[in-house]
Amino acid sequence: MKQNKYDDANFFSAYKQMPRSIKGLEGAGEWHEFRTLLPDLRDTTILDLGCGFGWHCRYAREQQASSVVGVDISEKMLQTARDQTDDPAITYIHMPIEDIDFPASQFDVVLSSLAFHYIESFEAVCKKVYDCLKPGGTFIFSVEHPIFTSRNEQDWSYDGEGNRLHWPVDQYQTEGIRETTFLTENVIKYHRTISTYFNDLIGAGFAIQAVNEPVPSEEMMKDDQWMQDETRRPMFLIISAVK
Repeated sequence: MKQNKYDDANFFSAYKQMPRSIKGLEGAGEWHEFRTLLPDLRDTTILDLGCGFGWHCRYAREQQASSVVGVDISEKMLQTARDQTDDPAITYIHMPIEDIDFPASQFDVVLSSLAFHYIESFEAVCKKVYDCLKPGGTFIFSVEHPIFTSRNEQDWSYDGEGNRLHWPVDQYQTEGIRETTFLTENVIKYHRTISTYFNDLIGAGFAIQAVNEPVPSEEMMKDDQWMQDETRRPMFLIISAVK
């Protein structure tokens, strides 16, 4: 199933109001950790899977990457990316991640931010990424943490006054579809365990270099009391691997 929720008018309108949509990478709670795992991007060829508004594509060019390709299933996201990009070295392609078919050894770095939990087969994506990476190339991505995605509800347990009590985890070992609410109802995600992420990468031929379960920066937690609860359970998982 290839759900394109981002082209739904109500969903897209709500997404545009999120801090990461307004502030870009600096508004993304995991960016300060994701950035530290990136290799030197100077003179590299980059593929961004699920590029959205193109923030990572433009960042790569700021770091003097030689060329960047951004892929996304959402035409609305890509139109915004094109409107915000004035750089002939960045190419945006309207395509589901599952359908990519690039020449072997085309890219130095493949990255993805919070997209693969919308993809049914991570194993298939790993194999395609491995093929299109140059030997020694880097694959770095973030996803919603499996502790976050285990339940359909994907929310805190609250007391009668609305205080956050704890983050429930259930059905962790049961992988597959989760029908949940994110900005709007009827959002399809795919839950998989941490071991599946690791083993699919290893099975495709990758060597895992780093694993990170980030919390927001101290500055973010200082400015937003709700952000302080992000230390109580992991929301994101970042993995860096090398071909």
